[in-house]
Amino acid sequence: MKRILLPAGGAILATGMLAAGLAGTANANPDWAFDTMAKDAPAAVDVANFWLEVNDKTNRLAQATPYTWETKATPTMSVGGGYTPDGKPGTVAPIGEEKKTAAKIKNINLPKTIGKVFFVDADKNLKWCSGTSIQSKYRNLVSTAGHCVYDEGKNASVADNWVFVPAYYQGKTPYGIFVGKTAYTHYDFSVFEDKDKDYAFVTVYNGVQIGGGNPKVATKAEYDAFVGAKFSKDTAISPEEYQKTVDLHGGETSDAWAKAETIKDPVGSNYPGAVLALQEVTKDVYDKAPTGNGVSGAKADWASGKPVYVTKSEYDAYAGPGYKKIDEKGNFTITKYFLKYWVKKTDVKSYYKTTFYVVADFIKDTGALGDNVGGQGFTWNQKTGQTVFAFGYPADAHPDGNKAYTGVTPKWTYGKTSGKVYVSAADKVEEHVGLKSSFTPGADGGPWLVKYSNAKRLGYVNGVTSLFGDQDKNNRYDLITSPYFDGETAAIYNKAAAVWSGSIVKK
Repeated sequence: MKRILLPAGGAILATGMLAAGLAGTANANPDWAFDTMAKDAPAAVDVANFWLEVNDKTNRLAQATPYTWETKATPTMSVGGGYTPDGKPGTVAPIGEEKKTAAKIKNINLPKTIGKVFFVDADKNLKWCSGTSIQSKYRNLVSTAGHCVYDEGKNASVADNWVFVPAYYQGKTPYGIFVGKTAYTHYDFSVFEDKDKDYAFVTVYNGVQIGGGNPKVATKAEYDAFVGAKFSKDTAISPEEYQKTVDLHGGETSDAWAKAETIKDPVGSNYPGAVLALQEVTKDVYDKAPTGNGVSGAKADWASGKPVYVTKSEYDAYAGPGYKKIDEKGNFTITKYFLKYWVKKTDVKSYYKTTFYVVADFIKDTGALGDNVGGQGFTWNQKTGQTVFAFGYPADAHPDGNKAYTGVTPKWTYGKTSGKVYVSAADKVEEHVGLKSSFTPGADGGPWLVKYSNAKRLGYVNGVTSLFGDQDKNNRYDLITSPYFDGETAAIYNKAAAVWSGSIVKK
């Protein structure tokens, strides 16, 4: 992906409603940077298809794992002095706010704006963080952590296949999947990985729903003719079941077969009691083999040439004759090839049946993100010591191995931010805001909301979870930290909040 870094050379002008909200921004020349993600509608459709493509009955969303820090134990952070805002405080109201309401501590209603950010990291792993929909001119903006958008230690390149799924639950996308168009962050984070600027704002296209997500059993002919998401699965069966399937279909069948490691004494297809067996071979051997029914040593085309997506560790460990390939999107695939032979029953040790599945192929525009779930407000240069509610999907275990969260559903934590700054040289942190919390990684990128209305499920984003700390050194996380949102943060937000994205579905 082509790298684009454009630090602003002049004043950023706010427009419309945002102009009044950002009038208090002090820094007229903020150091912002942006990167293009999915450059146009076809590219965005490809990204959505990547995540929603069904592979062995699950899509890639369900296969992703939480972003994991390189070191489990976060160094204890030291405490420094207080904050000096760089200008007057300011706010942008959330979508749908009509009046101020006091936040209640009991029975907290989780915001509909909360969701998971999914991306492919520099090592081609499927990862997720937390994030939220936030107010913007076109209702198309996501707030998250910078490290959930840019790969740290990899020249801060923008993550591939970046999407946001509000209200995500076990592979489901109730409001659609929102593909990232443009990522905005502070220049110091993008270039120097300065975690004091570990925040990002991402414009997203309208949401889409692709395919039915419900695989349907198909015949071999339907499977071959189908254009779209499809897969097959082999299941071990008994010799009796194999014979019933062969009798039902007659002759050479494409869904019941025997597996042979070696072919010692093949017979003809008309040999009494002959069994169709498949032998796995290399792609080169397969390409040179003949075709045709009833031909021993011919290509078993129905069982061959289907890429199977695997993890990097499975890819590295595989030593069979299958063809290994890392495709153009960075997926690890193994494609197996088989030749067919007829052998005597006494030469067969195992039987299998192939079941074919197709997935209904459609694409539906679900509308702008903010129109679906609303959007949190935004505020900056606020005093510390305020009550904030932090939301996210904590998932990883504590450093001592205790796993308090699953990452399946969003969680909340609240308290007053510290009036002191948190410092960690190892993490390039000089002035983070701290909040006592037992959240674990997976919650990173989730919003810190001040003035949260439990009735409206809306508040003002005044931070994002960046780091996790163990202050009492008992190998349990007891602290989460966020960059301080100041006038520079506001200017970056303002730039992102004025960018249009639109639909990726052809009318």
